[in-house]
Amino acid sequence: MYVGLAWHFWHTRWRREGPKGLRGWERAAILVPLALHAWLLYHGIFEKELRFGFAQALSVMMFLGAALYWVESLFYPVEGMQPLVLALAAVAAPLPALFPGLAASGAHAQAAEFKLHLALAMIAYGLFVIALLHAALMAVAERQLHRKGTVAFPHLPPLLTLETLLFRMIGVAFLFLTLTLLSGIAFSEALFGRALRFDHKTVFALLSWVIFAWLLAGRLRYGWRGRTALRWTLTGFVMLLLAYVGSRFVLEVLLGRS
Repeated sequence: MYVGLAWHFWHTRWRREGPKGLRGWERAAILVPLALHAWLLYHGIFEKELRFGFAQALSVMMFLGAALYWVESLFYPVEGMQPLVLALAAVAAPLPALFPGLAASGAHAQAAEFKLHLALAMIAYGLFVIALLHAALMAVAERQLHRKGTVAFPHLPPLLTLETLLFRMIGVAFLFLTLTLLSGIAFSEALFGRALRFDHKTVFALLSWVIFAWLLAGRLRYGWRGRTALRWTLTGFVMLLLAYVGSRFVLEVLLGRS
């Protein structure tokens, strides 16, 4: 269903000039795979025992990305994002079936603090996915401004609109990332007796936080925009992926450990 909708929006919004905004049946149609995706995630992660590896993380991330796009489209013009977010959701949705991972062990897996930390982290991931897609659309819109002749994607929002939405999304995502780190510190102190465990996951998460803090500071002080914003957004997102998804992929797939 995700693939069919992605093809529909690519055909009607990117290949030719179709209607602006989501029509009623399109908005309703997106909710159907979203609901099925949510049901699969809930049963796959929580039904018997907590099972949350890199595949589940990617699937949750893209589910939240598609859901956040749907909500955002109620308030802001985000034309052109539909094929991207739905195609990524289509790739991520079946991953938990292909890579079921290993069940989380230990009493901490059932702790409320751990579940709160996990929820905050996934919301931050989902918000950063949407921010990254905004940055990608900004790059396309900027290229179109310097191209003569036919406009390839006529319904893209204005560049300034995309830029405003990008930094608004990064600001909210940065807030959730900060809450994720704070909850992780509190959880680590309660479980292990120390606030921070300086492993690769912590290092990459802190690097991501520093990069996005630097990007937001550069926006406020120097008015960073365009390609600068795209580069920093991409760099920060890669650091964030390496913090959990990358490390879990190495442990589960390459090393076969939980």
